[in-house]
Amino acid sequence: MSQPISVVVPVYDGVTQLDFTGPHQFLSRTPDLHVRVASLGGEPVTADRLTFSNLDDLAAIDSCDVLLVPGGGGCLDAIENDLFVKEIARLGATARYLTSVCTGSLVLGAAGFLRGRRAACHWAWRDLLPVFGAIVDEGRIVRDGNILSGGGVTAGIDFVLALIAELRGPRAAEMVQLGLEYAPQPPFNSGRPDTAPAEVLEAVNARTATSRAQRRVRLDAWAAAHRARPEA
Repeated sequence: MSQPISVVVPVYDGVTQLDFTGPHQFLSRTPDLHVRVASLGGEPVTADRLTFSNLDDLAAIDSCDVLLVPGGGGCLDAIENDLFVKEIARLGATARYLTSVCTGSLVLGAAGFLRGRRAACHWAWRDLLPVFGAIVDEGRIVRDGNILSGGGVTAGIDFVLALIAELRGPRAAEMVQLGLEYAPQPPFNSGRPDTAPAEVLEAVNARTATSRAQRRVRLDAWAAAHRARPEA
């Protein structure tokens, strides 16, 4: 019998639920994986108008084999929460694998794990990765050493199959894929900026222009504040 592998998924208010519920669905069907979803203090979190409760206390978890950080619009609040980032840094320091979905890679960056490393992120946020010294990679699944990151939201399902294959072998990943009948055939080919019709990309960029500018200001301020801090 193989040794159980521990996976910790740290969540926060404003996390995108599919970022972690998608991977969680696949991981929960994989033998000998122990998955814990945790928040600061074990407090409930709100994600896309859904509330998730009965969570583990992040600070009470000693260690894990895999740290899986999901993304979402709330990632900036999470990054600005020194206690949350401290827990990510603590668990990530001894994890075998550091992983993320969507803007979860920014959280890994804030914890200091992406300097000089390639990482994926949601296409509308990936320009923020260099704030943390990361190298932007436009791939849907990106691996750099023990860091495995997925692109935006739905990439989490492709990402988690790659993670399962890494942890338990390709056959295990294929069995989970078949059991969940994951055989995507989207009716449109607008899932990436380079495949979406120009007018669709233009409309999305126009709709998000203000929020994109605001988050750049917030992260630049965060980076400046942290550079100004004396070394511990």
